[in-house]
Amino acid sequence: MEKQIKQESALPLENSEMQKVEFDLQKSEQRYRRIFEDSIDGLILWDNQHRIVDINLAGEKMLCLPKERLIGFRLYDLYTHHESNTQEIIQHIEQVLNNGHCTPITIVETVDGKKKYFEYSSKAEIVEGLNFTVFKDISEMMEMQEHLRKSDTLNVIGELAAGIAHEIRNPMTALKGFIQLLEGSIMKEHSMYYQVITSELQRIDSIINEFLILAKPQATRYEEKEITQIMKETVDLLTAQAVLHNVQFVTNYNEQLPPIFCEPNQLKKVFINLIKNAIEVMQEGGNITITIKKIANRMSISIEDEGIGIPKEIINKLGEPFYTTKDQGTGLGLMVSFRIIAEHKGTINVESEEGKGTIFRITLPIEDNNVAIPK
Repeated sequence: MEKQIKQESALPLENSEMQKVEFDLQKSEQRYRRIFEDSIDGLILWDNQHRIVDINLAGEKMLCLPKERLIGFRLYDLYTHHESNTQEIIQHIEQVLNNGHCTPITIVETVDGKKKYFEYSSKAEIVEGLNFTVFKDISEMMEMQEHLRKSDTLNVIGELAAGIAHEIRNPMTALKGFIQLLEGSIMKEHSMYYQVITSELQRIDSIINEFLILAKPQATRYEEKEITQIMKETVDLLTAQAVLHNVQFVTNYNEQLPPIFCEPNQLKKVFINLIKNAIEVMQEGGNITITIKKIANRMSISIEDEGIGIPKEIINKLGEPFYTTKDQGTGLGLMVSFRIIAEHKGTINVESEEGKGTIFRITLPIEDNNVAIPK
């Protein structure tokens, strides 16, 4: 009887210990769930069939997709529209499953078309049948590094350009002077040669001027000006060239646009560069659509052509020193254009699709009296 009483009194104690263990487990699970959900890095759990089991809120935001659209899909199903991303993720999974971990950086094009840089690290079998990936968006850091690289390149090019322009301009002046003196005698028998020589001298002079702009920005005077007026003057200037190439201008200017604080001649130079490039890539003619509108506190100017387009892999190289898609181009025109827009605290973005055309989008501040005036 005494033994039976002892056994019965032990049962409530065992139940109490079990309840405590369960409570501790629940508390621990809640703690780790909170850490998982509140992490500022993206976190993904995925199984050995490469399917997503869980993802936290930060991961949803970085991938621009809700959890409901992600769970159950394989890691690379998100990027079937971009073959290189798919292959890179498959290779990453193989390395994780073979080596236990892997930490690379990749460029991903999200479903909304934006290009993002992700740094991610994965570990296999954190629990049986589950693998773990931590990733973070380092796009801003990579863009800043690229901006600094381009700035350093511009400084070097600027110093080089100043020396080259000075050394070339002196003999160029002599050559142009002697050609003008010989014009009368040369034109009679060798008019074609004379035209070629003068044309090439003008081309060299134009390149020297672009070098000088890169070396030292011209003295500028910023003023309030209507952007539509600058564009109309540019279009009028290039209409004859457009007609020769069977190109028509389609203009969409919103009415009553506010003036912007700018240097008109520099902006006109940018518009001339972009529109001339558009005309030259449309060998079979077509339309160049120019749209100017106000978006929030910025002016948006887009120049859209119907040319051959630009491959995605080289769009980011536009504006770099001596990079050009034209056979006889120098790349200086776009480089100067990017610099002028940057000095106006604006941006240039390029959208293109091969076989369909290219859009250059310029944005400029409307109310900004603190534009950095070059010295």
